[in-house]
Amino acid sequence: MRSDYFKPAAVALILVGSTALGGCATKGFVREQIATVNTRIDGMDGRLRTVEGTSGAALTQAQAAAAQSQQNGQRIDQINGRVDGIEQNVQQMQQRQRKPRG
Repeated sequence: MRSDYFKPAAVALILVGSTALGGCATKGFVREQIATVNTRIDGMDGRLRTVEGTSGAALTQAQAAAAQSQQNGQRIDQINGRVDGIEQNVQQMQQRQRKPRG
């Protein structure tokens, strides 16, 4: 009779123990998983900083190129004005040469 009493208690203890232990993660396991995730995050953070630096340098170069382009456009406009003036002078000189003197 004594063995009949211990069998259900032993089975109940095993079921409760396996249920409780099966659903819980140990601190070590959790720390390992978090460490893995943190390592990946640190790697991505490093890559992000590199991309930010590269994109910042590219933006600076693009802004400098835009400013240079604007200056070049202004210079071209000035030169066009000078060329137009020279063309007018040449045309006037040609017209003077065509007129009969007399």
